[in-house]
Amino acid sequence: MATLLVITASPRGERSISRLLTMDFSRLWAQGHPQDTILLRDVGHHPVPHVTEPWVVGAFAPSDAQTAESKAAIAVSDQLVDEFLSADRYVFGVPMYNFNIPSTFKAYLDQIVRAGKTFGVGPNGYEGLVKNKKALFIVSGGGPWAGSPTSPYNFQEPYLRVIFGFIGVTDLQFVAADSLNLGEAAAKQSREKAENTLKELAGTW
Repeated sequence: MATLLVITASPRGERSISRLLTMDFSRLWAQGHPQDTILLRDVGHHPVPHVTEPWVVGAFAPSDAQTAESKAAIAVSDQLVDEFLSADRYVFGVPMYNFNIPSTFKAYLDQIVRAGKTFGVGPNGYEGLVKNKKALFIVSGGGPWAGSPTSPYNFQEPYLRVIFGFIGVTDLQFVAADSLNLGEAAAKQSREKAENTLKELAGTW
């Protein structure tokens, strides 16, 4: 029995391809793994707070310097970190905005990438503390994902690989529905390819 944390980051509803693909995968996973627990968090429709000065105080200041505001701010982060660490696998539905991730997803990552919680600093430098986890990223975008003149503009996948590797999650897989703004035929072909890949992963990942 495993716990799957599913996070969607698009502000769109039914028009969101990343959201639809992510929820379809979650349903397939539930059908094939009825014993597993699936946790859903929608940071696209229900954003988590951005890091603020009270948050920084809550995370780093000594106890005698804490205020009610700082304790409340870091309590949100503590809850998100606990939820994150309780999961065995992660599924993230993330559209590409301006060549990178949406600010709502960045805010979420800023809440969970925490010294002493998800990474440590020792004699050999930084060490990821989140071990033996898997992450699946279901991404979408208007242009081609790879193998095109605009491929160098893709800062989404490199950033996600770095930040998750930093906290110790290195078993990463990406499934892209791209070319969504390049005409109906290209969008349909890319979406169907992503759907088929996810159907296969639901049984083998």
